[in-house]
Amino acid sequence: MQSGKSLLFIFFISLLFLSGTVHAQNTIIISGIIQDEGGTTLPGVSVMLKGTSTGTQTDSEGSYKLNISKPGNYTLTISSVGHITQEKSVTLKSGQHLKSSFTLKSDTKVIDEVTVHGKTETQEIKEQAFTVNAIETKQYANTTADLNQVLNRSAGVRIREQGGLGSSFNFSINGLSGKAVKYFIDGVPMEIMGSAMSLNNIPVNLAERIEVYKGVVPVQLGSDAMGGAVNVITNQKQTNYLDLSHSYGSFNTHRSSLTGQYVHPKTGITVKASAFFNYSNNNYKMKDVEILEGGTRNGNQITDLSGATFVTTNTRRFHDDYRSAMGQVEVGVSNKKWADVLYGGFGYSEGKQDLQTGFEQTIVYGNVTRNSKAYNGTIRYKKTNLLVNGLDLSLFASHSKDTYVTADTLMRQYYWDGTWTAKGATEMGSIKTLSNIIRPRTFVRANLSYTLNEKHSFNINYTLDHLKNESYNELLTSSDDMPGLMDKQILGVAYQQEFLETKWVNTFFAKYYGLGLERKKYVDNAYRVLENQFNNYGYGIASRYKLLPDLGIKVSLEHAYRLQEVEEVFGDGLNVQPNPDLKPESSDNVNLGSYYGFRIDKHRFFMEASGFYRNAKDFIYPVPDQRSKALKNENKSSVRVTGFEAEVRYDYSDLLSFNVNATYQSAVNMTKFGSTASTTYEATYKNKIPNQPWMFGNANLSIGKNNVFQKGSRLQFNWFAQYVHWFYLTWEAYGNVNGKSSIPTQFIQNASLSYSFQDGRYNVSAECRNLTDDLAFDNFRLQKPGRAFSVKLRYFLK
Repeated sequence: MQSGKSLLFIFFISLLFLSGTVHAQNTIIISGIIQDEGGTTLPGVSVMLKGTSTGTQTDSEGSYKLNISKPGNYTLTISSVGHITQEKSVTLKSGQHLKSSFTLKSDTKVIDEVTVHGKTETQEIKEQAFTVNAIETKQYANTTADLNQVLNRSAGVRIREQGGLGSSFNFSINGLSGKAVKYFIDGVPMEIMGSAMSLNNIPVNLAERIEVYKGVVPVQLGSDAMGGAVNVITNQKQTNYLDLSHSYGSFNTHRSSLTGQYVHPKTGITVKASAFFNYSNNNYKMKDVEILEGGTRNGNQITDLSGATFVTTNTRRFHDDYRSAMGQVEVGVSNKKWADVLYGGFGYSEGKQDLQTGFEQTIVYGNVTRNSKAYNGTIRYKKTNLLVNGLDLSLFASHSKDTYVTADTLMRQYYWDGTWTAKGATEMGSIKTLSNIIRPRTFVRANLSYTLNEKHSFNINYTLDHLKNESYNELLTSSDDMPGLMDKQILGVAYQQEFLETKWVNTFFAKYYGLGLERKKYVDNAYRVLENQFNNYGYGIASRYKLLPDLGIKVSLEHAYRLQEVEEVFGDGLNVQPNPDLKPESSDNVNLGSYYGFRIDKHRFFMEASGFYRNAKDFIYPVPDQRSKALKNENKSSVRVTGFEAEVRYDYSDLLSFNVNATYQSAVNMTKFGSTASTTYEATYKNKIPNQPWMFGNANLSIGKNNVFQKGSRLQFNWFAQYVHWFYLTWEAYGNVNGKSSIPTQFIQNASLSYSFQDGRYNVSAECRNLTDDLAFDNFRLQKPGRAFSVKLRYFLK
């Protein structure tokens, strides 16, 4: 039955594209590249057909494409702030594809006086039908922030780290968290590049913009991101540049990053490279933790506990060193007749980590370590107007291999001052282990888009993700004799329509989710390999209507699925236990929002607000397992998430910028009965899901001035504050009211001061995090670093 549905679905899509191909022969397209006199491509340039409403802007690579429905004589108008406007007369015929590029000259008469009234690329993204936030990273380029810290300032986003640099974290968007949120770099899943490629490792300099999709995610990303997605956009300009930085800070923290590109003028051969290195001792002070005082001691070992008592004190972390590194190189060509983009790449990443704690603060480790390595090879191809005008193809393929080794070989119990006692099990409560996890992975994505005319377009996306999981204890065996397999296939199709001169935009979409799973399970006193198949369909719509040019409302609805992830099923060999019985989760998502922006002279205002509803079934969430001292993911049959968020932004010229946002969300357990045979309501029915913040907000202030001390310089001060209201650590239905474990209200402030000169070539900044040295908590009440200082040097050449 399922195969018949799949064939019908594929037949429908094929028919749709075949019918579109006939109409494509009549579509008229004008495309080209716009650059300045120095050969630098210009993004955001306005390209209009004079006397009509047809127009567009150049993308980040300076490219534009106009789709025109009727043949005739037209005048192209090319305009950009600070440049002399150009016009060109063209005669267009049915089915013609005209390529016309321009070189704009600087308008020296007005360049110092001009006021920008056009919309930025991030503004255009925010006005999409999807609920999406776009963050320009340029304002953070001279800070020591990683992408996690930048995203944590966005409305509706809450990132909870378990400690200092390199620690595990939980990412939440509008109440859905964990693996329900997916991460991409230029549309490519981040996890295929290795474990070191995570948001808390990637320096802000590697990104040009970050897009945060909340709830409904575009088909183009080809994902089962039920809770939302983060897409990191890197520099796509075809220009030569080099961005090099290094920072040093408290707890012996070093962070270096490099990104650069070289384009050979004659051949167009391009070499792109990026790299980062992170290191920290993470030896920050732990406040009010328990240690053993007294007893008989031999060095750090307590040999006799007689007379020993627990006392509360402050002490520094002693086993939390972290190091990560990544290097990625791509070589290829662009802007050829047979390919707009063709690149081949290779990447390597590694991480070395001392583990200080388990999933909660009372579990202290003193010698547990984890090392990881990852290799990946990639190829990507892109071609517009493939075979027919308006048909664009994008392909990406990669093969990677992740390897993790966790060492837990000492039969000890450690305490926060570094002392230890002997015990009959290892630190993690097991036998001696050198746990090996090996995960080779093959990933393929194909995206085909077709523009029928200026009002109708289609998109189809297919992803295949094949992963093998091997897990074994090196001290007992040399390989896994029953490796697990996970195959995912996601097919998505979308249709977009635009009416009333683009005032009203609708995107209809449907998705097929396929999962094939082989995993071992202990059955009848033996390990056996079990197979499982999952096939289902999702669907939705995203719509936006502009009441005014800068005032719009939008709504998106979706029925979506989220397939299990490898760590949830097979475990991570560390703090997450495997659960072979885990099921996919599903959710009905609704977003309703509005935005409004206006300008008064040099004053700019932008406001947006949205409400959201999530009705999740088989909700996957981590549960502490006290016996194994680890977490285990389980399904909760029904969870309802509701809430709203709002943000206000104000800018005055390039001198002042201020924004504030707030989020309220309520994730409630709606499971009435623990089993089908039960007639008694669960004690936690209608309780908030524990260990999840439900009210939080952020404020950002930036003040800067150009030409301080010398021409071409800028002095800038940034202040950031975050408020998180208290929330329960465990189910609120359990335990005495006065004795319940909770995470207290927090108000954390950061500040930085930066100075740039020679038009941004040289940059230096100083930063202080947690200015007031408040006690900061996140997941499971694990303490984060207190007050920390850092200095960053950055060199940018273009």
